[in-house]
Amino acid sequence: MENYVGKVAVITGSSAGIGATISKELVKRGMKVVGLARRLERLEDLKKQLSNESGQFYSLQCDIRNEKEILNAFEWVEKNLGGVDVLVNNAGLMQITTLSDGDIEKWKTVLDTNVLGLCIATREAVKSMKKRAVSGHIIHINSLAGHRVVPQVASTFNVYFASKFAVRALAETLRFELAHSKLKIKVCNISPGYVEHTEFLIAGGATEIPEFVKNASYLIPENIAEAVVYVLSTPPNVDVSD
Repeated sequence: MENYVGKVAVITGSSAGIGATISKELVKRGMKVVGLARRLERLEDLKKQLSNESGQFYSLQCDIRNEKEILNAFEWVEKNLGGVDVLVNNAGLMQITTLSDGDIEKWKTVLDTNVLGLCIATREAVKSMKKRAVSGHIIHINSLAGHRVVPQVASTFNVYFASKFAVRALAETLRFELAHSKLKIKVCNISPGYVEHTEFLIAGGATEIPEFVKNASYLIPENIAEAVVYVLSTPPNVDVSD
């Protein structure tokens, strides 16, 4: 991580769970971390927790579903910190609904957050990295749901699965696009399974943990943060893509 000491990381969905934990780990390793989330009070609390670490945490209120708010956030980073070196697209959610009689607003919420918001943030990060010709890194926090559909929850997580398959495809296509443009920007897709100690299921409307999850092994947010640190720690000639 020595190469990233003093560098700037933007992390979406950083007010809780995986995003907050990744933010903590990168700040502890000397990075300037800009946390984006809707709940500013959560970000401010995290900022206080990290006030004595070697890096620094900046809190910006931003709804990843709102393009203007994303643009304003990256403009702030450009103006105050010089630009972004690492983007962690962590914001993501699930809404319980069906395809046969589903709620279109729930579908839009999932797709705007998991796919379009990710695309907009990625676009702005690439612009910043390209402008300064830096060897940047873009990391998508995806899910095993982006690799296979789980039968036990397929009927209610339907659009969520589709959004995560899209994230995996977007990581692949971005990698080819950047290689074609000869830009030194790495792209990584990290796909955890069920992660405990997050607000994912509750925020999505689940009233209880699915039975098949209760009896399974699970990850904790620190495991995902360790994966991000590992990916960022790789030398220039190593590219962990998935």
